[in-house]
Amino acid sequence: MSDTPSVKIAPSILSADFARLGEQVAEATAAGADYIHVDIMDGRFVPNITIGPMVVEAVRRCTHLPMDVHLMVMEPERVIPAFARAGATILTVHAEACTHLHRVVHQIKEHGARAGVAINPATSPTAVEEVLADLDLVLVMTVNPGFPAQEFIAGVLDKVRRVRRKLDDLGAKAELEVDGGIKSRNAAEAVRAGARVLVAGSAIFASEGGVREAMKEMRASLSKLPS
Repeated sequence: MSDTPSVKIAPSILSADFARLGEQVAEATAAGADYIHVDIMDGRFVPNITIGPMVVEAVRRCTHLPMDVHLMVMEPERVIPAFARAGATILTVHAEACTHLHRVVHQIKEHGARAGVAINPATSPTAVEEVLADLDLVLVMTVNPGFPAQEFIAGVLDKVRRVRRKLDDLGAKAELEVDGGIKSRNAAEAVRAGARVLVAGSAIFASEGGVREAMKEMRASLSKLPS
């Protein structure tokens, strides 16, 4: 029996062509994506501004896949209800943006979504330790959030390993996700460190070979993991 871990791929629409967003989401779905990752930015927590609940609602109509909605916003408790109504399956907030993180995690659950917490490259894993048992997902950022197509910060992999050990020691159910600069050349390295969900934006949607070929390439890179 193989010990190769099961890995999910979550194409990020931040790198999609918004002129044909529904078509690209459908392409990723047909190509075997596991989640559709949606980045929400408010221009305050990060310098960029992206989309709101109306776009999430539109994307929801284009795919049957779970929608992995990443809230890079200040005071996320103000917008959680709207994004949950729009169809988010997972709502991930940033530990750095939450004064009362435990309360926000449970607010997400009360609105019927799975709860995730993200930490930036310079944030210690201790920021999420007290809520790990309550989480469905932990997101370790492998770039500083705010813009697509950034370079993967390899030094963050040690933090991924530490979070993996903590989750395993607790017997916690949360998925461990990484986001930022994930390509076929480093995907296996992230998985070896302990990640089980890979967010990939430009590697999927900006690939010259198209979405389907990019997904095949990413899966092929993971097939090289030792069993």
